Formats: sequence, structure tokens, C-alpha cells
Amino acid sequence: MATDGAYTPPARRHERATAVTDGNGQALFTWPAGAFTAPPVVTVAVEAGAGFRSARISANTPTSTTVTVLAAAGVTLLGIGVLAAGTPASGITVHAQAVEP
Repeated sequence: MATDGAYTPPARRHERATAVTDGNGQALFTWPAGAFTAPPVVTVAVEAGAGFRSARISANTPTSTTVTVLAAAGVTLLGIGVLAAGTPASGITVHAQAVEP
């Protein structure tokens, strides 16, 4: 702590976790008890693999965060690449970082 009278704010709480999606394409992250008093600011990333994947936070509370991952195959139609409809992706590793707001 500084002794010159300057205020140094305490560091924000920061948690990291990894989870694997279930059969519904959802990964649940449970934060330690008392870690956050409000829903944290969460960033997510999925590990690389074949095909296109999208991830979104579908629920976020001070105690847990749920991430939904969809996978879509690429389809070429008349020489134009398009994505097929997304389906829940199971077995995908998701990484999350949560920071106190």
C-alpha cells in the first residue's frame, strides 16, 4: 500500500474456468461462493475444431453462467458458401473468464 496518500483501488475479482458442453450444447460454469455480488462480466471462447461453432451466454447470475454452443455445417449452393441451421454441439470445450463488474 502506498504511503504518499495516493489511493490504490483493490483489484477486481477474476475467475477462470473450463467446461465441456452436454448433449444440449450447454456448458455450466459455477463460480465460487461469494465470488461475485452481481452477475460478472463474462467472456467465452471455444476450442478449435472442424466446422463452424457459435457460442452465446444464455444465463448469467452471480453464482453461475450457462453458455450454449451451436455447430453448423457449411453448404455450397450454386458456388456460394452458406451455413446450415445450427444444432446443439455436445462435447465442445468452452473456456470462460469472469470479472467482477
